[in-house]
Amino acid sequence: QVQVVESGGGLVQPGGSLRLSCAASGSIFSIGAMDWYRQDPGKQRELVATITGAGSTNYADSVKGRFTISRDNAKNTVYLQMNSLKPEDTAVYYCRAVVATSQSTAVFFQYWGQGTQVTVSS
Repeated sequence: QVQVVESGGGLVQPGGSLRLSCAASGSIFSIGAMDWYRQDPGKQRELVATITGAGSTNYADSVKGRFTISRDNAKNTVYLQMNSLKPEDTAVYYCRAVVATSQSTAVFFQYWGQGTQVTVSS
């Protein structure tokens, strides 16, 4: 079993910053990509940022230059530093980890966290 837990959401004023964390734990053999998605009620979940196991990153156009994704492989943790936040960044942010478990080392499955609310408002 693999658990993925996000933390760090909250309420922030426009122009402010937040740092989200996501830790994967359990029967982990290897972790590939780790991603952050977000979803507003009534909208589709959208990819915000992704980082590969080798550290390559990619961002949605709407967050380029404002958000930074990073990871600590020793801690099985991914971070999302969010600066210059805007009201349109308000959403539930979800972490996804692509994991090969100790029971199935050659096959990767995706595991999702429960989400953390980010609200940008004055």
